[in-house]
Amino acid sequence: MYAMAETAPDASLADLDRLAELAEDVIRRARAAGASQAEVAASIDTGLSVNVRLGEVETVEHTRDRGFGLTVYFGRRKGSASTADLDPRSIDATLAQACAIARYTEEDPAAGLADPERMARHFPDLDLWHPWALDTAQAIALGQRIEAAGRAHAGITQSDGASVQSQASLSVYANSHGFVGRERGTSHSLALTLIAGEGEQMQRDYWYDHRRAAADLMDPVALGDRAAERTLARLGARSLSTRSCPVLFAPEVARGLIGHLVGAVSGGALYRRASFLLGAAGQSIMPGWLNLYERPFLRRGHGSAAFDAEGVATSDSALVEAGVLVRYVLGSYAARKLGLVTTGNAGGIHNLVVAPGAADGEASDFSAMLQRLGSGLLVTEVMGQGVNLVTGDYSRGAAGFWVEAGRIVAPVAEVTIAGNLREMLAGIQAVGTDVDPRSSILTGSILLERMTVAGA
Repeated sequence: MYAMAETAPDASLADLDRLAELAEDVIRRARAAGASQAEVAASIDTGLSVNVRLGEVETVEHTRDRGFGLTVYFGRRKGSASTADLDPRSIDATLAQACAIARYTEEDPAAGLADPERMARHFPDLDLWHPWALDTAQAIALGQRIEAAGRAHAGITQSDGASVQSQASLSVYANSHGFVGRERGTSHSLALTLIAGEGEQMQRDYWYDHRRAAADLMDPVALGDRAAERTLARLGARSLSTRSCPVLFAPEVARGLIGHLVGAVSGGALYRRASFLLGAAGQSIMPGWLNLYERPFLRRGHGSAAFDAEGVATSDSALVEAGVLVRYVLGSYAARKLGLVTTGNAGGIHNLVVAPGAADGEASDFSAMLQRLGSGLLVTEVMGQGVNLVTGDYSRGAAGFWVEAGRIVAPVAEVTIAGNLREMLAGIQAVGTDVDPRSSILTGSILLERMTVAGA
């Protein structure tokens, strides 16, 4: 589908070996300097990013970034330092600085590496490494092709540009338990933002795709068409009178709702007592038919990993089962603060799958989800930061479409949707099969029983 430059020899495994050797050497030196424990995270990231607007190149950016972070523990005293330079002198200075910091910090009973018996021992191939041999000229041509496809639609009056991005990341995490974990992954994306209409009637929308392998990306012409269709569909958008009605979150918006749930059950929010779901483990927080599972071993998954940011083995496990919150999302530090054990989630969740379904047991595609909505608001975009995880209060600007009898009848803009996350989660009526694969949170559209929609 995409033109390729001549493939260069893949040096990624050799680079990983060098990072691992450096990490192990620095850990040995940290122990010799008196550290009781030490851990290192080292990385090399490369990328190409091209932006095209109105057929002309706006920006071209090539990146090659290096990172090296060291944390040492002198008992329960912690010191961390980092550098973006892998030069031996920079590494020496980083080691000296981390040790100096640790010697003068206060003791923290929760500080320290994750428990050694929790370290990962199994490292399956998760199919995350797919370098895209794309040169600058080819990336520019691809961006121009995407934009031209979108601008060819009657009614499209302007473009905010197309982007083509390709990134590759190599990383090593090692610690003084003897653990050394290597990871390599690629990430590629295409995007286009368009404008339709004139003056006060202008509307903007976009579409994008994001994959581990370029071969899985959406056809560029189809992506341009999709962006144009979405933009044109918003012409004539109006506000609504204030009302209470059912709300259907499109998949790309629904994953944000699930993201708020993950944030509320994550360790930092819990031990700071800054979550509306504090103490909710073992309680029913969602309908009894609803299940959320963490799946860290999905091939080509955006959140796939055999170990977390502390080297702890990941595992397939439920987060919500039959509506009940069965566990929190914890790294070892937060777990110790809470008197619990790590769930292998230092650094975040690893592919959270929201199982499609409904109270009647029938899974629905997007068309059927509109029928379930009946008359209500389909939300395709949310704006603003009006989410309070302490209280669960939710209030955000929104745009989308008004639906009558299961059919889209008019575009909607300049409204605010409001509710409380605890009530919203408990009031989920159905989850669609129209799963958005572009994220580590994998969910279809989500139908909520009722929200307040504030408009004109």
